[in-house]
Amino acid sequence: MVGKPAPERPVTACRWMVTGQVQGVGFRPFIYRLAHDHGLKGWVRNETGQVEIVAEGEAHTLALFAREMVSKAPPLAKPIVHLAEPSASPQCRSFTIVQSEQGRAPQVYVPPDHFTCDACLKELADPGDRRYRYPFINCTQCGPRYTLIKRLPYDRPNTSMAGFALCRACQAEYVAPWNRRFHAEPIACADCGPTLHLYDHAGQAAGNGAAALNDCVVALRAGAIVAVKGIGGFHLLCDARNPDAVARLRLRKPRPHKPLAILFPMAGDDGLEHVRQAAVVAPAEAECLRDPARPIVLVTRRDDGSLPKSLAPGLKEIGALLPYSPLHQLLLQDVGAPLVATSANVTGEPLLTDGGDVRARLGHVAALILDHDRPIIRPADDSLFRIIAGRARPLRLGRGAAPLELRLPFSLSTPLLAVGAHMKTTIALGWQNRVVVSPHIGDMGTPRSLKVFQQVVADLQSLYRVTARHIVCDAHPDYATSQWAQASGLPVHKVFHHHAHAAALAGEHAQAGPWLVFTWDGVGFGEDGTLWGGEALLGGPGAWRRVATLRPFPLPGGERASREPWRSALAVCWEIGVSWPGAPVKSALLRRAWERRVNAPCSSAVGRLFDAAAALTGVLQEATYEGQGPMWLEAACDGVAPLVRLPVTRRGDGIWQVDWAPLIPFLLDAALPVGTRAAGFHRSLAHALVELALRVRKSQTVTCVGLSGGVFQNRVLTEQAVSLLKRHDFEVKLATRVPVNDAGISFGQIVEAGCVGHPGLHPRAAVS
Repeated sequence: MVGKPAPERPVTACRWMVTGQVQGVGFRPFIYRLAHDHGLKGWVRNETGQVEIVAEGEAHTLALFAREMVSKAPPLAKPIVHLAEPSASPQCRSFTIVQSEQGRAPQVYVPPDHFTCDACLKELADPGDRRYRYPFINCTQCGPRYTLIKRLPYDRPNTSMAGFALCRACQAEYVAPWNRRFHAEPIACADCGPTLHLYDHAGQAAGNGAAALNDCVVALRAGAIVAVKGIGGFHLLCDARNPDAVARLRLRKPRPHKPLAILFPMAGDDGLEHVRQAAVVAPAEAECLRDPARPIVLVTRRDDGSLPKSLAPGLKEIGALLPYSPLHQLLLQDVGAPLVATSANVTGEPLLTDGGDVRARLGHVAALILDHDRPIIRPADDSLFRIIAGRARPLRLGRGAAPLELRLPFSLSTPLLAVGAHMKTTIALGWQNRVVVSPHIGDMGTPRSLKVFQQVVADLQSLYRVTARHIVCDAHPDYATSQWAQASGLPVHKVFHHHAHAAALAGEHAQAGPWLVFTWDGVGFGEDGTLWGGEALLGGPGAWRRVATLRPFPLPGGERASREPWRSALAVCWEIGVSWPGAPVKSALLRRAWERRVNAPCSSAVGRLFDAAAALTGVLQEATYEGQGPMWLEAACDGVAPLVRLPVTRRGDGIWQVDWAPLIPFLLDAALPVGTRAAGFHRSLAHALVELALRVRKSQTVTCVGLSGGVFQNRVLTEQAVSLLKRHDFEVKLATRVPVNDAGISFGQIVEAGCVGHPGLHPRAAVS
């Protein structure tokens, strides 16, 4: 008996538009292989930031294919299916990758730079592999992206690799669908790709290729300082075990005290064997060190470690990172020891990306320059993280972590460009419900900082195909970013500094208010024209109300107080009529100017109170880098922390105010160890913060307490405050993706200005 033939399953076709992180991560080759695995016909192509897929096959197979394009995507990909719809038959015999579409598309995603993957590291170390010890090895899952992309779509002609024609072997890999380098745009080898070049400080050629690398290793072992070109710019490297080399680097840069990052060779099962010889590495720190961003992570230095304390004087932590490029992997492997890896820049400026600039500006620092001929389109400094309250918190967004994209809890009616603050500057570009935060640019006020700032402003708009129609800036009229905004010719919207801090936190968590956000930092221009920095703001983006503050005090010398903590110390003593026997300077003339309020602006900044405490305890009188006093004071904390109760009173304008006056005699008490006074200072401030929160909650609805501003980079203070707040049943939020310091201001400016749907309607954003 002949059975009935099985019914044919209907063949259909579908079209998908996939957004998210799908460029520069091997997504198209993955789709190609997945489609072939399922026997589908059709094609995939880039479309300026998104990927278009058309496939034909049986309905159930297409449904499975649609699920797996997300669930089985490459590790670095973050696909979002933006559109799925029926399609006409693609009329294809098989499934192919077709030429990219150059159309205008709003869903552009720019990938950050990626560390070297395990597969490439294995080839790098294999003498039988044709890329053995090739310093620019990469594949679809690793290598530079943001720093080499000139424009989108992400194809080789649109990158800084355009000038390197593929050899036959690389071309064969590039077009082979099952190869790991199928459509890997930076693909290269020693026959066709970038080459190393070694120069002396005067610019004389000293070697190429493998010889250049070998001579660099010899020099580092001998104690030399070498400038090495990496992914996003140059580093200054020297042997981290060599105190003389470290001292020479500090003297020449000059960088007398600021901590130096340390690049450790990878060894052991998790690659952290060398790091653990120098530091105590907690599980969260280990996870962060091995993150694909390969950031610098602050870890606690071992007392019995072999590295000199001059790497991070006055601190208990060191900044550790693992090699993230094949060149760094080879250097660390060959030197066999940790290397100092500090940014090759003039202090505060963006790092240098051109060998000629390094010779001209840092030739007196580096004995040799290890350069290469792959151009860096834009700089990207190393990212920096610290574990606070159990989670990795970004202190600086850079290579591997930025551009950082976040979603807004609302949709913008017009594209906005936020230009950030004056220090730790980043910019943010916002449109629709998307915001992209740039990598760290640096401190403004120098020609190079302004040049890179303008380049990043232009690049972000060009890459994302978005033209800003309004500029958002800080309300401080003297910030270089604010002045640039005023000269831009576009409508300008000013946002107060601490409103931006609060809005950044609220925007990141997108949680319903009302919020109570403590915005503690150095100084920022306040609504009343004074310098804020110890505030508590109630409400939400676009509707903040100051409800608490720190007792203000005039700062003798104005801005100089941030680098001379003794000035803040004198100010708090004068303010309450207490003498400071240990004052390092004769201050009669300064006091007369202070009493007359000549160059002595009033400030409520907690950061300046930290400076005063550092000076009064003898921890630090003069700072050589921003935040040094508070950092050293935190590191000094030791032993049992006494609690000094700080009075909290309500002013005539209804604002709660905490009085720091009882702390001053305590800080001056030389009978107490410095560590005890430092610990007591932190504990007393944490309790004062909680007391303010309790007072506000008695009369106001508070659903969430946030901690925002540079002071909350301090782990001792922050963790104590979080613990106390939770003990009193507060829900507490800290930044997790955006830096809590001024690097997060640009994102906060977007949130604050756009919270009511149009920046011109912002009740506190004065339109210039």
